[in-house]
Amino acid sequence: MGPVTTPLLLNNGQEHGEEEKPLSFLKQFRVESKKLWHLAGPAILTALCQYSLGALTQTFAGLVSEINLAAVSVENSVIAGLAFGVMLGMGSALETLCGQAYGAGQMRMLGVYMQRSWVILLTTACFLVPIYVFSPPILEAIGETTEISEAAGKFAIWMLPQLFAYALNFPIQKFLQAQRKVLVMTWISAVVLVIHAFFSWLLILKLGWGLTGAAITLNTSWWLIVIAQLMYIFITKSDGAWSGFTWLAFADLWGFVKLSLASAVMLCLEFWYLMILVVITGRLPNPLIPVDAISICMNIQGWDAMIALGFNAAISVRVSNELGAGNARTAKFAVLVVSVTSVSIGVVAMAIVFATRDYFPYLFTTSDAVAEETTKLAILLGFTVLLNSLQPVLSGVAVGAGWQSLVAYINIGCYYLVGLPAGIILGFTFSLGVMGIWGGMIGGICLQTIILICVTSIRNWNREAAEAETRVKRWGGAVADQ
Repeated sequence: MGPVTTPLLLNNGQEHGEEEKPLSFLKQFRVESKKLWHLAGPAILTALCQYSLGALTQTFAGLVSEINLAAVSVENSVIAGLAFGVMLGMGSALETLCGQAYGAGQMRMLGVYMQRSWVILLTTACFLVPIYVFSPPILEAIGETTEISEAAGKFAIWMLPQLFAYALNFPIQKFLQAQRKVLVMTWISAVVLVIHAFFSWLLILKLGWGLTGAAITLNTSWWLIVIAQLMYIFITKSDGAWSGFTWLAFADLWGFVKLSLASAVMLCLEFWYLMILVVITGRLPNPLIPVDAISICMNIQGWDAMIALGFNAAISVRVSNELGAGNARTAKFAVLVVSVTSVSIGVVAMAIVFATRDYFPYLFTTSDAVAEETTKLAILLGFTVLLNSLQPVLSGVAVGAGWQSLVAYINIGCYYLVGLPAGIILGFTFSLGVMGIWGGMIGGICLQTIILICVTSIRNWNREAAEAETRVKRWGGAVADQ
């Protein structure tokens, strides 16, 4: 299937051949904002619903005991967090390829790309299984107590089905997002969340199954999402993007693996950065209360991050679609609109955290000691929420344009050569504890955000559009003709 020819649209939505009427900046902003929210709204709701699966499980576990809260928190943050970062990162290669192929009219290639990603991610999941199986000694080696490590390790083994659900789910999501079919994911995730909440209460609290009940409900919920999305794709054929299983899924795998690895490195370095905060906190004296407190803060930050992740998905689709269609100026303007919108929401979220810092800890724990420690950390949580309103959006721009390798190097320098050492020095050398650890790591986020702003500002967007055209031809042309 060759590229389809479509009329080139101007920024104000007119076709060539019509008299161009200049639009005011505010009107252009409003037009682009409408397109953005059409994608970001459902994407945010989907991300919130799917994140809430683990967060609700953690909440119910915390109402049973402190050790259950620590077990679920550490497994979610460290073991599943590692897998989530790898799978989401490798699946994000589809945001570049599917988005630009869709913009160029290469519809059939979307289904082929998704199947290639399944092959790669399912293979990767098999390599990650030992981390789940041997998680207790791994957690102890990085500083967790024996009690927390054994409880989290037991829960990790029960969560292996979730790992393989990740491997299928993320390519499916990128496949649907590239076509702007985001509402179906929202409805599926919302229905599953309601089911998950009821059965979590039933199994964890009412029947007293504890961690066993938590594992059953969380695994089942993730697989319900995967199965429902697959049924939608298989039944509707996704407007021609799905034409059935094909051996083409195994063609050009090495080149696909390289792009997937670049995407994974970029996003994993971001996801693991705050995950490491929980791990380092576990090395403090008497770590149970600090670990519980930081886990609650990461839970709140995670919910807020889902808003930024929704904008991340939306701007990735907008940028990749527009670059694939050759509309460089529109892609650049979309970046400006999403940045202003996301930061505005981040300011509101920060204010909410500050206003509720004495109350929200009791949603997750019945321990006064844990709640008091969480309240102290709320000031850092507020600033993290603000910074993370922009940083994931800029990462979405990078994915949509195909800059994964560049951003991976930026992340290594800012996070792991600056932020992490600064946090360790402040936390341990200067005895500032978890406040110092987190404060230093916030410095890394600040530096990375500033650099990404500069990179995005100075890029030649006409050249990016030309590179997108070349990429679509290289990845899709020969195979599509088959």
